[in-house]
Amino acid sequence: MAQQEPFERISVSQAEAKRQAGVTLIDTRELDEYADGHAAGAPLMPHMSIMTRADELEQIAGGKDQPIMFICAKGQRSAVACEFAAALGFSDLYNVEGGTEAWIEAGLPTETPE
Repeated sequence: MAQQEPFERISVSQAEAKRQAGVTLIDTRELDEYADGHAAGAPLMPHMSIMTRADELEQIAGGKDQPIMFICAKGQRSAVACEFAAALGFSDLYNVEGGTEAWIEAGLPTETPE
């Protein structure tokens, strides 16, 4: 029997509804990708840095039991970020399927750093 993923896969429209409701959205891409534009309000935390930034992640989310959504370019790195967060004890995790590319295609709010 396949092991179940420790996160839920959601669409960009589901993610936007959650973001508007105050759920934390983290961008797990690299700085150059992030600088080209990202989902509005999403701080940058590259997926390979998640394991060393547990305290920061907990502070951003408001606790390990609070929901966190991860987004990358297409959905692979954010899935890895979900796995890392689960290993750190976070329990309410979401992977944004289609990533930032789908987010932009859907016309959802984006921003670029100053």
